[in-house]
Amino acid sequence: MIKLYESGVYLVNGTEIVPDNAECVAQWKNRTGQELTKDAAKGTMAYRILESHNTSGSMDKLKIKFDKLTSHDITFVGIIQTARASGLEKFPVPYVLTNCHNSLCAVGGTINEDDHMFGLSCAKKYGGMYVPPHLAVIHQFAREMLAGGGRMILGSDSHTRYGALGTMAVGEGGPELVKQLLGKTYDINMPGVVGVYMTGKPQPGVGPQDIALAIIGAVFANGYVNNKVMEFVGDGIANLSADFRIGIDVMTTETTCLSSIWKTDGVIREFYDIHGRPEDYRELKPDDVAYYDGMIYVDLSRIKPMIAMPFHPSNVYTIEELNDNLEDILADVEKKALVSLDNNQVTFSLRDKIRNGRLYVEQGVIAGCAGGGFENICDAADILRGKSIGADEFSLSIYPASQPIYMELIKNGTIADLMETGATVRTAFCGPCFGAGDVPANNGLSIRHSTRNFPNREGSKVTNGQIASVALMDARSIAATAANQGYLTAATDLDITYQKPHYYFDKKIYENRVYNGTGNPQPDEPIKLGPNIVDWPPMCALTDHLLLKVVSMIHDPVTTTDELIPSGETSSYRSNPLGLAEFTLSRKDPAYVGRAKEIQLAEKAREKGECPCGAAEELTPVWNMLKEQCGVNRQNTGIGSTIFAVKPGDGSAREQAASCQKVLGGWANIANEYATKRYRSNLINWGMLPFVIKGNPPFRNGDYLFIPNIKKAIEEKQSEIKAYIAGEQLQEFTLTVGELTDDERAIILSGCLINYNRA
Repeated sequence: MIKLYESGVYLVNGTEIVPDNAECVAQWKNRTGQELTKDAAKGTMAYRILESHNTSGSMDKLKIKFDKLTSHDITFVGIIQTARASGLEKFPVPYVLTNCHNSLCAVGGTINEDDHMFGLSCAKKYGGMYVPPHLAVIHQFAREMLAGGGRMILGSDSHTRYGALGTMAVGEGGPELVKQLLGKTYDINMPGVVGVYMTGKPQPGVGPQDIALAIIGAVFANGYVNNKVMEFVGDGIANLSADFRIGIDVMTTETTCLSSIWKTDGVIREFYDIHGRPEDYRELKPDDVAYYDGMIYVDLSRIKPMIAMPFHPSNVYTIEELNDNLEDILADVEKKALVSLDNNQVTFSLRDKIRNGRLYVEQGVIAGCAGGGFENICDAADILRGKSIGADEFSLSIYPASQPIYMELIKNGTIADLMETGATVRTAFCGPCFGAGDVPANNGLSIRHSTRNFPNREGSKVTNGQIASVALMDARSIAATAANQGYLTAATDLDITYQKPHYYFDKKIYENRVYNGTGNPQPDEPIKLGPNIVDWPPMCALTDHLLLKVVSMIHDPVTTTDELIPSGETSSYRSNPLGLAEFTLSRKDPAYVGRAKEIQLAEKAREKGECPCGAAEELTPVWNMLKEQCGVNRQNTGIGSTIFAVKPGDGSAREQAASCQKVLGGWANIANEYATKRYRSNLINWGMLPFVIKGNPPFRNGDYLFIPNIKKAIEEKQSEIKAYIAGEQLQEFTLTVGELTDDERAIILSGCLINYNRA
C-alpha cells in the first residue's frame, strides 16, 4: 500500500507524521505544546548534506562541490575531451573511469577498446582511477569503493544513486562533470525534499524491484518528486538488508527525482565493515522535527510482486492483477504502445503470448546496477535450485554486478546451482540495460531486473521493422517464471526457504587490477587517441537574432533521451561527435538528420561570410523578407534548426541527446516542459536555448521561426520572448526560457560550455 500526502508534513521523532494543515498543526500544539514551523526543513538529512557541500553562502541558491566523480565508457571520453578543450590540467577531485557499457568491444572494430585506452592514459596523466572492463558496473564499484556517509558524488550516468549508503548522489550530463573538473560548481535552487516513510516488512518473495516499481507507479505521472530529493525514513527500513535498500534506491531515478538519501543504521555500518571501510560509515537520521514538502507512505508488508509492462517503468501492475486480467491488460498495453511506436513498419502484439490462459515470455535477464546484486542472485538461485529452465524459447542470463560478487557466488556454490538449471552467467556488463546484450528475437518479450524498458531499450530497431519489448520485474519473480519454464509466475506463489548466505568481499580483485592514480597526476603521460576519438567541432556564439527551421515535431506525452539519441550499438560512436550525430532521432524521426543538415548548410555559409541562401535555396523568400522588414544580415542573425517535443528528456543523463542536435546545427528545443533537470542542463551547456511554450504550438514541422533580439533577451533576463512564424507574414507567439543562473546565461551567450571556459 502506498499513500501520497496532499500537503507537506512534519516528521516528529522519526515516527509521527503531522500533515501541514492548520487543523493538524493546531491539534499537535494543543496536545504537546510544541510549535511546528517550516524552519524544520533544516532538519532533513538532505538539507544538512547540501549545506555542508554548498559554497554560495545561500541555501536558496546552491553552488555545490562534490567529493567524487564517476563516469563510464560511453561518457568519459566526451567529458575529458571537453575539459581538455577548456584547459584541464589535472583532476582536482577523485574521478573514477569505469568500463561497463562498451566492454564487449563487439561493434566498430577497435574503437571501443580505443576508448578504454584513452581512459587509462587520462587516468595516468590527470590523476584518476581506471576500472578495466568486466570488473564492475559503474554503480556497484561506487557502492563498494567510493560511497561514504554524508558525502556527495556526481556521476555521468542517470542511475548515480547511493543514498542507501548515506551518500547523496546525482546523475547528470557530462558538462556538469566538466565544471567540477575545472573547479566550478553545480548550481541549483534548493530542491524540495519528499519523505518516503517505510513501515512493515516485505513478504517472502517480494524484492526491492517490487517496492521500487510500486513507488514509481504512484509518483511518476503526477510529478510528485520531480527534481526533488527523496529522503527514506521510517521503522520499516530496519527490516531491509543493505542490498535490498540499494535495489530500491537505484530505481529512484525512474521517478525523475534529483537525488536520494536514507536513514542509516547498523546494517549499513556492517556494509562498510564488510568492504573494509569502517571509517566511511556515518549515522544519518532526520532531526527530532523535520519538515518535508511531501510524504510517500509505504507499507512494505502490503506490496505484492510487480511488473512494469512496456514501455515505461511506471506502467505497473501486480503480477496477480495481470494474470487475472490477461486479455484486457495486454490489449490496453498494446493500445498505449501505439503512442510510442508511431511507425507503420511494425505490428506490436502481446496477446499472442497467451498460451493456455497464461502469459509466456521468451527471455529473462537479471543484470546490472539494479539486478546484479549478491542477494538478488542468491534468492533467485534458491528458487531455481534443482529445476530446469527448459529447452524451448525461454532463456535466462545473469550478470553479477562486480567480480567480487561473482567470486563469492562461485565460492558459495550459487553459480554452479544456476548453471545446472540451464541459465548462463556473464561478467559485469550494463548491456542488457541499454540494448547491447541479450537482444530478444523479433516480437519477443523479455522480463528483466534492470532499470528501464523504454522502446528499443532492448536493442530492436523499429525503423528496420523489428520490435521486441521488456517488462521489468524483480529477480525473484523472474526466477519463479524461469522455474516454470517461461510462464509468468510471482515468487510469492512458491514456497521457498531463502538461505541468505553471508557476503564476504575480496578487495584483492581490485587491488590487483584497478589503476589508482588519484592525487598523483603524471603530466608527461601521452594521451592515447584512437581514430574514432574526435574533437568537438567549433561552435558559434549566440547572435543578435535567430532564424530557426522546425525540423521535427514530437507529440508523445514524454520523449526519452533514448529516442533523442538511441543507445545500443550507437554507443560505440560516442567519442566521435560527428559520427554519433548521424543517429540522432533515428528511431523516432529518421528524416530529422537530413532536414537539420540542409538548414545547417546555410549557417555554415553564413559563418564563412557567404550568402546563406546560396546553400539553402528554400531560405531565399524568408531571408529576403526578414532582411527587408527586420534588418537581418549575415553578421547579426544565426540560422539553424529546432525541434518541438511535449516533454523531452526522460531517462538517461547522456549529454549526447543535446550535443548531437548542436553538432547538426541545433540552436534550441521548444517544449511544454522538460522531463528532467539534467536534460535541460545538457541543452544549456551545449549552448542551446531551452524554450518553453504553453499549449499546442502554433507552428508546424518545416516552418521557419524568427526570434529577434534573443541575445538581448538573454542578457537582460527577460521573462518572455517574442517569436514569429516567418511565412508570407510574421505571426507572433510567445516563448519563455525559465530561470537561468548568470553562468548559464553566459554559457548560452558564448555558444557552449567549451567556449565559455575558454573565454
